[in-house]
Amino acid sequence: MAGCCDSQASRCFCATPQELCKPEEAGREKRRKSEANMQKAFGKKSIIFLFVFPAFLIYTLFVIVSIVWAGYYSFFDWSGVGEKAFIGLKNYVDLLAGDDIFRSTVWHTIVYTIINVLIQVFGGLLFAILLSRVKKGRVTLQTLYYVPVVISSVAICQIFSKLLSVTPTGVVNQLLSLFNPALKVMEWTSNPSISLYVTAFVEGYKYLGLYMVIFYAALIGVPDELGEAALIDGASHFQEYLYVKIPYIKPVIIANCLLVLNGSLRSFEFSYLLTHGGPGNASELMTTYMYKQAFTSMKYGYGSSVAIMIVIICMVVGLVFRKITGEGAEE
Repeated sequence: MAGCCDSQASRCFCATPQELCKPEEAGREKRRKSEANMQKAFGKKSIIFLFVFPAFLIYTLFVIVSIVWAGYYSFFDWSGVGEKAFIGLKNYVDLLAGDDIFRSTVWHTIVYTIINVLIQVFGGLLFAILLSRVKKGRVTLQTLYYVPVVISSVAICQIFSKLLSVTPTGVVNQLLSLFNPALKVMEWTSNPSISLYVTAFVEGYKYLGLYMVIFYAALIGVPDELGEAALIDGASHFQEYLYVKIPYIKPVIIANCLLVLNGSLRSFEFSYLLTHGGPGNASELMTTYMYKQAFTSMKYGYGSSVAIMIVIICMVVGLVFRKITGEGAEE
């Protein structure tokens, strides 16, 4: 051992394997104790309350209080200024029994939501699967797909307004005119037959990249052993995704569906910026109708009743969806 010692440092560097493992074992033991202490600390109710309370306070001030005030104003005939006249449930009776436009906006919102679920969730899943199969340029493609997410909704709407423009002719109509000259004057946002679908497509395009990234992260988290076992058993790559990987990330799919449902039912800016709910009421959503009633027609009480109905519909759809997907039972 003497020949293995460093006289200047007063230490020996010749050691048995057991002695070499001691520092590593001490480090692991230290990490285990640190993790145990952290879990113990976060298990305390006071620590949990410390983390939850700020978010709960902000949520209460900006969401719960707003809903309560909207519910209060919905019982009044009020223009937003001046005296309020209490009318009880008259706004709700008029809204549900005599307002054909509101009923049409409910149907438009349902269609709008279905289109967004198809584009954002299932389109995002498809792009994530394709991205997981790419070997070269994956980061570049992922960045390009995600760019629309970070661009503001106003900018996205302006871009599509120019792309779909008729006068001057936009890029989309120019390309379509190569196949059919009549399509050079195709109306997109001012055509009552398709304006709702165009608006829904624009929102779906903006957020598709977001859900693609979420699905991609979920797919690369699937254990390789599962896919390899399926391939060894004779499954194709299509069957590997269909019967192994997609079922494995089912909770992520359900969570994303719930997020898109909630966001689409409350969507406002795309319909308002692209078509203003028109032409006529062809692309009017519940949110744009609420805005027009409260701030354009100056029927603040009536607009508040529309807002409360939006909240109720969102809650009912969310609860029904969770019931159907079994989320409530799992929790």
